[in-house]
Amino acid sequence: MTPPLLSVQGLTRSFYGVQALRGVTFEVRPGTITALIGPNGAGKTTAFQCITGVVPPDGGTVMFDGTDITGWGADRIARIGLTRTFQIARGISRLSVLDNLMLYAAQQPGENLLAAVLGLGQRQEEAARVRAIDIARRLNLLQVANNPAAALSGGQKKLLEIGRALMADPKMILLDEPIAGVNPTLAGEIAEHLRTLCDEGITFLVIEHHMDLIARLCDPVIVMAEGTKLTEGAFATVAADAAVQEAYMGSKSWTA
Repeated sequence: MTPPLLSVQGLTRSFYGVQALRGVTFEVRPGTITALIGPNGAGKTTAFQCITGVVPPDGGTVMFDGTDITGWGADRIARIGLTRTFQIARGISRLSVLDNLMLYAAQQPGENLLAAVLGLGQRQEEAARVRAIDIARRLNLLQVANNPAAALSGGQKKLLEIGRALMADPKMILLDEPIAGVNPTLAGEIAEHLRTLCDEGITFLVIEHHMDLIARLCDPVIVMAEGTKLTEGAFATVAADAAVQEAYMGSKSWTA
């Protein structure tokens, strides 16, 4: 079996005495779109925060592509190819779509005297612009590339979040509710983008509450409840699991 790209082992995290993660353990194989689902309060977003360095875990380990990244800062984690999106789009509202994308280009030299003398900044900026235009085109955002991010629809803001993550040239993207609040047509378009990107070699871990998307797009499906992993498997298998039905509905009548 292919070694996991992401391995989370025994992850714990508490906030003000409340245990959000209680030894959660799971793996994500390369080349998959893996779902991370569970009822509200299951610990899914906290797991994302700990994995991507937004908050440090209290215990456990996070391995990415064979490297122990436990406790690393978010910027350092992003530089080795693990990025994420947020449920609420984080674009800078007054900047254009293109400028928002360019902000997240990888390996920018920054502003310093040596970079200015050698012209590195200008060359990197042009390379970032070319990449941003390419990403905007493939995500159907090119027609609004010069519009401020504030003028985008909810679905377009979700696409901009994905584009922002792509600018970092990632191996893996963690998606936090990529179609929340998005109309069905654009939700289907986002799903197709994810499938294409996965076919091109990007691995995804997806938090989502729309079970129709999970059923169509994700395999395997990891289910969390009360800060730990409840079960894992194909969507049909976990949907039929009595423990999963109980966790979601407090009864044994849950269906997709």
